[in-house]
Amino acid sequence: MGLSLATAAVVFGLIFVVELPDKTFIATLVLATRFRPVLVWIGVTSAFLVQTVVAVALGGVLARLPRTPVEVFAALMFLAGGVILIRGASKADEEEKETEEEFSHKGAASARGWRAVLVSFTVLFLAEWGDLSQLLTASLVIKYDDPLSVGLGAWVALAVVSALGALIGRVLLARIRLATIRRFGGGVCLLLAVVTVLQVAGLVTV
Repeated sequence: MGLSLATAAVVFGLIFVVELPDKTFIATLVLATRFRPVLVWIGVTSAFLVQTVVAVALGGVLARLPRTPVEVFAALMFLAGGVILIRGASKADEEEKETEEEFSHKGAASARGWRAVLVSFTVLFLAEWGDLSQLLTASLVIKYDDPLSVGLGAWVALAVVSALGALIGRVLLARIRLATIRRFGGGVCLLLAVVTVLQVAGLVTV
C-alpha cells in the first residue's frame, strides 16, 4: 500500500492534539531550558521515531488478526483515550507543575553536544513507553490498515509538538490552557470510538 497523505494528515491531527497536553511536551520544554533547544529536539524526536516504529509494528501485527475483534479493540483504545483525556483535564495545571519538577532533575545540566542529545533521547524514550499517543498510533494502524501513512503522520505530529515545546513552550502555555486541549483531544478520541463501533456494526463505511 502506498503513502496516503490524507490518512497521514488525519493521524497527524489526532496525535497532535493528544500529545500537546501530554507530559512529554512539558518534559521537552524543561529540557530545552537546560540544554540547547535544537539538541533537545534531535534527541526527543529520535526517541519518538523509535516509539512510533514500535507502535506501528504492534498495530500491523494486530491488523493481521480477525478483523472484527481487532476493530473492537481499536474502538476500546479510542474510548479509553477519550475518557483519560477528559477526566484528566481538570488536573492539567497541577500535573504540569509536577512534571516540570520531575524532569528538572533528570540529566546533567552541564551536558553538551551529543551528550545533551543522548540525555534528551533517554529521558523521553523511557517516559513514552505505553503512552497514550503510542497506543492510539497502534489503534490507528488497525483502523486504516496503512502502517506507512499512520507512522509518518504520527511521527511528524510528535516532532512538531516537541519542536513547539523546545522553542516556544512557555509562550504557548501562557496563551492556551492544557485543560482545553485535553478536552478537545478527548472529544476527538470519543468520536473515533463511535465511528469505529458503527463500522463494526456495518452502519457506516469510512
